[in-house]
Amino acid sequence: MITLEDWALIRRLVADGVPQRQVAKDLGIGRATVARAVTSTSPPKYERPPQETSFSPFEARVRSLLTEHPQMPATVIAERVGWSGSITWFRDNIRGLRPEQARVDPADRLVWEPGDAAQCDLWFPPKKIPLEDGTSKLLPVLVITPAHSRFVLGRMIPTRHTEDLLLGSWELLQQLGRVPRRLIWDNEAGIGRGPRRAAGVAEFMGMLASRLVLLKPRDPESKGIVERRNGWFETSFMPGRTFVSPADFNMQFTDWLNLANSRIVRTVKTRPVDRLDADRAAMLPLPPVALQVGWRNRVRLGRDYYVRVDSNDYSVDPTVIGRLVDVTADLDQVRVRLEGRVITQHARVWARGATITDPAHVATAKILREQFQQPRAVVPDEDLSRDLADYDRAFGLTGTGAIS
Repeated sequence: MITLEDWALIRRLVADGVPQRQVAKDLGIGRATVARAVTSTSPPKYERPPQETSFSPFEARVRSLLTEHPQMPATVIAERVGWSGSITWFRDNIRGLRPEQARVDPADRLVWEPGDAAQCDLWFPPKKIPLEDGTSKLLPVLVITPAHSRFVLGRMIPTRHTEDLLLGSWELLQQLGRVPRRLIWDNEAGIGRGPRRAAGVAEFMGMLASRLVLLKPRDPESKGIVERRNGWFETSFMPGRTFVSPADFNMQFTDWLNLANSRIVRTVKTRPVDRLDADRAAMLPLPPVALQVGWRNRVRLGRDYYVRVDSNDYSVDPTVIGRLVDVTADLDQVRVRLEGRVITQHARVWARGATITDPAHVATAKILREQFQQPRAVVPDEDLSRDLADYDRAFGLTGTGAIS
């Protein structure tokens, strides 16, 4: 086999008009070698012929295991096939076989038209937020990003329950001022999974006149915009910050998003705020009336005059014990209505297992309890006393020797 330098020299001499016979004679090589160099389409390359190694007897079985279980660790494969040699040598061979057995998952480059879609996700900041009862908790942040403009909206919410997810979504859509034609979610239990929709979600999407898209598993590209923002929050927003409450977090996060949406995004080479108008213009209008979303329940108020929202109990005016009341709650307030009239209102507590009591309700309950425990005074009724002659006449004893 000739070297790369000889191959290049042969082709140059022949191209200059030197006969192949003369080239072979001058270089001391065979004419057939010169002919092959002239007609070849690629430079000469030395390839070592395949040789049997200690791994060769195990290769077929290893390929079979990798086909069924592409992520199986090399140590487990070595145990399954009975390998007793160097584990480092075995790993090197496994590393070369894995790409051949792995299934290919091509990633398309998606084009997002104005107004078409918004990607929705939950981000969990890696820092616990102080709550009303002195405890602290990791709380979710609902993030919605219109895909065309990359404009980011976000808000911390109390739970991942459907009620709070819809409340947060409605609040962020009101901030956006329009409704994207599609809302893309990644199988969040509070929204839906597969063909199933969580209770109330279909009605919510119907009122928006938008379409809910639940992604199939292993489809990160279709929601990659919002997920990359989640990682960006942790590296650009969180460092060096402290929070005293969820409200404090939301205030700081909103202020930071105003700045972040004014920075140039590398992939679109412009600022999200500059693309927002075109994105909004192609979206749907907001519903003409406010949506009735959130926690809603109708209960008959019991003797303990408390109602439950999520995991917390809130006191109610005890004068309506035994009557049906309507309990509603949004992200900030809990309200109790009797026949459409608000009779009790509390600030919603984000801690769990708390009891929220209005002192006025306790005072009213004390008065009602004392009144209940007092025996009722018996007022004599003059109409209850009757003449004995009335009974004689009733039984027909008049004038017949009635007993006197």
